[in-house]
Amino acid sequence: MEKFIYKKSAGITALSASITDFTYKKHAHQEYAIGVTLRGIQHYNLDGHLHLSYENGIMFFNPEQAHDGMAHDETGLDYVMLYIDPQMLLEVMEKKDIILFSKPNVYDDKLKQGILRLSHAILNEKDETLCNELLIALTDSLIETDLKTYKKDHKLIKTAKDMLHSNLQSVLKLDQLCKELDLSKFQFIRLFKAHTGITPYQYFLNCRLEHAKQLLEKKRDIYSAVAECGFVDLTHLNRHFKSVYGTTAYEYMSSMN
Repeated sequence: MEKFIYKKSAGITALSASITDFTYKKHAHQEYAIGVTLRGIQHYNLDGHLHLSYENGIMFFNPEQAHDGMAHDETGLDYVMLYIDPQMLLEVMEKKDIILFSKPNVYDDKLKQGILRLSHAILNEKDETLCNELLIALTDSLIETDLKTYKKDHKLIKTAKDMLHSNLQSVLKLDQLCKELDLSKFQFIRLFKAHTGITPYQYFLNCRLEHAKQLLEKKRDIYSAVAECGFVDLTHLNRHFKSVYGTTAYEYMSSMN
């Protein structure tokens, strides 16, 4: 049976998931995603390579790093994830430049315990002060991992991303965007995918879903999320939302109460 439980505290979202047949569609998050495999094997493609996270494995996904995910076999998979805003993590780490985790998967008991303690506190709706203290303890362990400095986007890619973000309510107008960038459609698609790991359409859809998620958290109005993010109707939003977050938009909104 598929189970996805989301909770948020201190600006951090925690997910407790149990899956058997569910497969995440290729997507990316605006946040850092850090998690622990509790049971089974997490099977995911990242940066063109297949990765397997076994029991007690720690998974790192950097912001906008495209990936999918599924259980490796019929025994299923249990895991927890933390989604942390990049600026918040930098503030806690007392760093100015965006950092990236170099390794997608590590095995470190101290780090694992830090992730589990924080996720447990958020999922069980513990006091926000405690969650902040646990975040500081976790980041102290994260600083000891293999980090590298973020490499800025190609100028054209940054411009394209800005244009996509500014038009989330309307359909993707690829011809117009390419005209602005002075590239053919095929040149642009190849360039964008080479730099981001996903196509412009996939990125645009991810941006819509990310914005919808934020609206569900702030406004608690599901139909506002449909309208402001350019989805045809609630069914359209739910179908895409579930492919990335494992749950419908309504179920996600309800879990944030």
